[in-house]
Amino acid sequence: MPEWESKVEGKVVVVTGASSGIGEAVARLLAAQGARVVLGARRVDRLETIVREIAAAGGQALAHAVDVTKREEVQALVAAAVDQFGRIDVMINNAGAMFLSPLAADAVDDWDRMIDVNIKGVLYGVSAALPRFLAQGSGHLINVSSVAGHASFAGAGVYCGTKFAVRAISEAFRQEVGPNIRSTIISPGAVQSELASHVTDPGMIAMMDQLMAIAIPAEAVAQAVLYAVRQPAAVDVNEILVRPTGQTL
Repeated sequence: MPEWESKVEGKVVVVTGASSGIGEAVARLLAAQGARVVLGARRVDRLETIVREIAAAGGQALAHAVDVTKREEVQALVAAAVDQFGRIDVMINNAGAMFLSPLAADAVDDWDRMIDVNIKGVLYGVSAALPRFLAQGSGHLINVSSVAGHASFAGAGVYCGTKFAVRAISEAFRQEVGPNIRSTIISPGAVQSELASHVTDPGMIAMMDQLMAIAIPAEAVAQAVLYAVRQPAAVDVNEILVRPTGQTL
């Protein structure tokens, strides 16, 4: 590791949506680098399996049930990290939902779910972590947006809207918090994960099948997170886009 890079070892990292996909890959990679990771998701059995595997490899990890649409549960997740490890250095708001369909399909329940998970879930993460960061005088917020947060496309208007919102929230956070508290947006393209399985609209399934044929592994996105985390305290990597070379959007 170059001398100018910061050590990941010992940092306390909270990851939502950590039971699969990008969240799982990030937790495993950071734990392998010596971070103490707190994995949050609804599927506790899956989390506990990942934690056991991290521990067997010599890492430190804690599983904690969380539904990011419930503010009190996100608060409890961060509190559990502090109770277990004494502080929180990195909050990774990764949990997401993607239900794609034309607006005319009037899938209001899907719209509500995406807003609750993708926007309010991120805000609840900010609410839980920021007071800790301010009290410590340091911290790192990492929000997972998407290339869909850079350009809208037909059939994904609400999903894109939620991901644009993540970027807007993150930029305001960056401007407000001042020195020593960092903000990073990770915007993945097509990634091998369970997210594509959320799509049930026949027309959008065909599009997702094409994207999944070129999708990159979640570990590629985890490497981007690691790059941002290990920068020196004075270096703020504000956004990283990671997508397959074959993806045009």
